[in-house]
Amino acid sequence: MGARVSAIGYTSSCLRDTWSLFNNVGGLAQVKALSAAFTYDAHGSFRPFHKMATAVAIPFGVGVAGVGMYHFGDQAYNEQILTSGFSTEFGLASLGLKLNYVQYNATGFGRKALFTISFGGIAQLTPKISFGAHITNLNQPKLTDANDEQVPTILTAGILFKISDKTLMATEIEKDLSFKPTWKAGLEYHANAKFWVRSGINLHPNAGFFGVGFKSKKFTLDYSFKYSSQTGPRHQASVGYTMPTTKK
Repeated sequence: MGARVSAIGYTSSCLRDTWSLFNNVGGLAQVKALSAAFTYDAHGSFRPFHKMATAVAIPFGVGVAGVGMYHFGDQAYNEQILTSGFSTEFGLASLGLKLNYVQYNATGFGRKALFTISFGGIAQLTPKISFGAHITNLNQPKLTDANDEQVPTILTAGILFKISDKTLMATEIEKDLSFKPTWKAGLEYHANAKFWVRSGINLHPNAGFFGVGFKSKKFTLDYSFKYSSQTGPRHQASVGYTMPTTKK
């Protein structure tokens, strides 16, 4: 989640911000101040596919904790997630663990609730290269007993290159255990002190992405646009707030 990661093709494995709670939880350890964020993801032609999420990151002595909420769908079918995670640093690496309470509601089928566990980490290989990997829903809980349908388990691994002080490039592979892998790539350009430009692509399924970002001392505003021939256009907008730290 988050318009920043959407704009660079969802290449989230090596990013370190408040939205790491929903992406690679290992990146949460790099959040240095209390922060909160909200995002809304709108499907251009089908309102029931709209998504929204909020996340809060809370740094303290031994690491960073995070809590968040996610909603997808409408009255006929919807999904809600309550999530909590924790991430800490070990030298040049950071590791994180996340627990989700997931609830599915479908008209005529009732309600199903379950817990899932996700794990992730990021390693700083060199000053300019990072490697990140995470596993989503590693405990594979069952959705139904009738046909042993399980919540999808997704493996993701990627590399981020700091090309210059202004430019980041990231690429990763995402593999749902039930489908073919998706290749992702993204680019972020820091145009000036407060403004970013971003783009990305996905293959299998194919999609293109573009976005911009603005950051002040306390607030961040991000926007992304996605287009896929299969699902049409999507727009996502995010706002974030970081509490200023008091220097001693």
